[in-house]
Amino acid sequence: MNLPGIEALAKAPFAEGDVFIAGRWCAAGDGRTFPVHDPATAELIREVSAAGPDDAMAAVDAAQEAATGWRATPPRRRSEVLHTAFALMREHTDTLARLIVLENGKAYRDAVAEVGYAAEFFRWFAEEAVRIGSSFGDAPGGGFRHVVRRHPVGVTAFVTPWNFPAAMATRKIAPALAAGCPVLLKPAPDTPLTALAIAALMSEAGLPDGLLNVLPTDRAPEVVPVWLHDERVRKFSFTGSTATGRKLLEQAAANVVNVTMELGGNAPFVVCGDADVDAAVRGAMDAKMRGGGEVCVAANRFYVHQSVAAEFTGKFAAAMTAVRAGAGLEEGVTLGPMINRTAVESIRFLVDDAVGRGAKVAARGSVPEGPGCYHPATVLVDVPEDARIMNEEVFGPVAPLATFADEDELVARANATVHGLASYVYSRDVARALRIAERLESGMVGLNRGLLSDPAAPFGGVKQSGLGREGGREGIEAFLETQYIALDWPTG
Repeated sequence: MNLPGIEALAKAPFAEGDVFIAGRWCAAGDGRTFPVHDPATAELIREVSAAGPDDAMAAVDAAQEAATGWRATPPRRRSEVLHTAFALMREHTDTLARLIVLENGKAYRDAVAEVGYAAEFFRWFAEEAVRIGSSFGDAPGGGFRHVVRRHPVGVTAFVTPWNFPAAMATRKIAPALAAGCPVLLKPAPDTPLTALAIAALMSEAGLPDGLLNVLPTDRAPEVVPVWLHDERVRKFSFTGSTATGRKLLEQAAANVVNVTMELGGNAPFVVCGDADVDAAVRGAMDAKMRGGGEVCVAANRFYVHQSVAAEFTGKFAAAMTAVRAGAGLEEGVTLGPMINRTAVESIRFLVDDAVGRGAKVAARGSVPEGPGCYHPATVLVDVPEDARIMNEEVFGPVAPLATFADEDELVARANATVHGLASYVYSRDVARALRIAERLESGMVGLNRGLLSDPAAPFGGVKQSGLGREGGREGIEAFLETQYIALDWPTG
């Protein structure tokens, strides 16, 4: 595989430019570019081609032209391409991980884990591609037969976030291609380089031209509506904030576009009185600090039973204080910088608001001096329910703790949010843990486990945390249409 090294990827465009349409690398049609910065130093990495509306239309043309051939391609062949993409991602784990660290900032170990997770979507959906089935049966009243077929939905358009620049792309690309659909992808402007590297890998894996088109840009309001208002685009998937998701849903409604939305979260982390506290602390570190807390399923609110609150707080505070912050490639670093200065300021605002309402700082780690976008690992205690940090997604390494005494009270407080993406429950009593989990208004629950995501499981939320599911067997269903044929074939 001739994927350029990290130095080349970071310093120069891909071939003639960074826009990938119909298997060719080109500059934006109007020549515009936008800057990408290293959050660890605030230094410019390089300028990247900024796709515009004409590029967006050209990408739809390319995808539509490629659609017929890919739809007719045997599922086994589609599967082979995805298996090859999986192998190539694993082969180039170090290069991809370093690229993620460079533009996203997360610690190297987190970046390596992301590459492995991202690659697994190719393997999982390579296996699902050959299991798309049809059915044939008799009408109950007799006289004819039922034939039910599954067809690719058509051209698909994706908008992905910066916090998992590899995994959020492959989680959408893999099932779409497995189902027989061409793809349009707009990666986040903070982290476009990883998506471009994945496009290069997919081309090397043998994906025909036009089936994956990647348009980096910092002018999404000019690009995405082109796709949503084009009748050839039949599926749209977005991962990002609830506020942006609402606006995109309005646009998608004009052409009744099939949508999947993975939006914001406000995950409660529950520690029951009978919990294994040491295990709960380990799980809390996973659920809170993976990716520096810049994760939609990150634990956002901690509810600890009053009987174990002192023990849990002391041990959790010690673990958070021990976190080493720094540039993601430095030895021993487990907390990298936040994505940008705006993110740091948003986190500080929520912490200051909580302290102003009576919360206390139980632990605060250290951060490097200098221009990087760092926020220390922080634990807050005695956080009142009206603090904004208990009601808004903090998206950073801050853990607000509150106590509870009664299960009914706990469930009511945990559910008092418009979000419902993820939740976590720790208890030695499996019956209690399941009872609480089933009462939580949440699309996913981790029981005695701080890590939730798995390509083989359906990922998604309820309420204003989203629509539809990604991953698992459900993940490919979003890219298939069901057709029923009534066949005049006497059954007697």
